[in-house]
Amino acid sequence: MNTHGIKPVRKAVFPVAGLGTRFLPATKAIPKEMLPIIDRPLIQYAVDEAREAGIEQLIFITGRGKAAIVEHFDTAYELEATMAGRGKTLEVLEPTRIQPGNLVTVRQQVPMGLGHAIWCARAIIGNEPFAIFLPDELMIGAPGAGCMKQMVEAYNRVGGNLISVLEVPREEVSSYGVIAPGAALDGFGGLVSEVTGLIEKPTVEAAPSNLIISGRYILQPEVMRVLEGQEKGAGGEIQLTDAMARMIGTQPFHAVTFEGRRFDCGSKLGFVEATLALALEHPEMAADVRAMAQRLLGA
Repeated sequence: MNTHGIKPVRKAVFPVAGLGTRFLPATKAIPKEMLPIIDRPLIQYAVDEAREAGIEQLIFITGRGKAAIVEHFDTAYELEATMAGRGKTLEVLEPTRIQPGNLVTVRQQVPMGLGHAIWCARAIIGNEPFAIFLPDELMIGAPGAGCMKQMVEAYNRVGGNLISVLEVPREEVSSYGVIAPGAALDGFGGLVSEVTGLIEKPTVEAAPSNLIISGRYILQPEVMRVLEGQEKGAGGEIQLTDAMARMIGTQPFHAVTFEGRRFDCGSKLGFVEATLALALEHPEMAADVRAMAQRLLGA
């Protein structure tokens, strides 16, 4: 239940303008967000998670060559008419249907980093809190309890800004945004804690913890004003982490430890791991996939 005075999270931003160079040549003409895990593209998993959490409006920050993402959520008249004419159910397409007006696209004309991509949505966000989904991060929770739903439930009690975090081996922290954790909040079983600092891709020695930001955020609209004047940070890009760090102390800021699994599908190894993990749980193919894997391993 939403605490009185806390605005609900109705909008979500999906930064999907990246070039996907780590998956070339597969992503030369196909957006990386459209690469499938079993029978759903990565972007579909993120959208499904958003809908489960009660998100109403989806804002895609796109770039050149990303039309396939929008078309995936459009009506495919010829396909649907052909399927219906052959007596096939359209149920499989239901997750791709979005009500008119509930999907908005904004072009990020120049790749200037995640912070800049989020800032591009400022006019649509207006004065509302909003969620952010990085589709490369495939987050799998228990049925009905995805990562963003867990975050929204925490947000409805504490308000402010929240980020999802996960623990990783300390030698891996330099690849991520890392938090400096504060006190744990009562009533959350140790899963929600204050955030006292944020560092983007620190050295192992400089990292304040081994808790990384894992691709899901709920932020207040004031972050847009911070991003407006944000200077370039790590990698010569405008970093969202740097803007969030400037907000700590001015607004409540908490971390939610995600109960579930994360797959880094921005890497080839993580993509293969996600495909295999979900295939081994798929009701129609799990047994065959397990037998296939044993054959390939010579087990």
